[in-house]
Amino acid sequence: MVERDIPLRCPFCEVDNDRVIDSRASEAGAVIRRRRECLGCKKRFTTYERVERTARLAVVKRDGRREAFDSLKILAGIQHACGKRPVSEEAKSRIVQDIDEELHRDFDREVSSQEIGKRVAIKLRQLDPIVYLRFASEYDNFNSLEDFDTAMSDLRHRRRELPNQTDLFNDVASTAKPEA
Repeated sequence: MVERDIPLRCPFCEVDNDRVIDSRASEAGAVIRRRRECLGCKKRFTTYERVERTARLAVVKRDGRREAFDSLKILAGIQHACGKRPVSEEAKSRIVQDIDEELHRDFDREVSSQEIGKRVAIKLRQLDPIVYLRFASEYDNFNSLEDFDTAMSDLRHRRRELPNQTDLFNDVASTAKPEA
């Protein structure tokens, strides 16, 4: 692949003559960050190059309606669930980015809103149990204290999932040789 420099307009002087000083992969290789220098005013600026997804993903709502996937809606739901909990913006953005990548990898054209909600809930359960309960109460339409009690009981009895931890027994079962 040959890298072509396409001059951009300088944000300072509007000249369309610059040179690339440095290029680096960013966001786990999904983005290329380029540091540029304007040959007109000698000021430096940064540009980002992302892959444009041509296939649009549609979300199928519970009532059957379809609408375009918008990762900002996931972020809004997570921010609403977090409220004033001590969850960093970076952690919220990372969850949204992970889910966006998973959905575009796992689904071609359509994904149900239930699937999106399930994936968000799993990530929030690993992040913060209170945030998870807040999200689950909306997503699962909790109608009573018993619904909260059931969800809290499930949290208490669930083993804590650690990042990068594989399930030993599923890995062993899938690699074990069948008995003769």
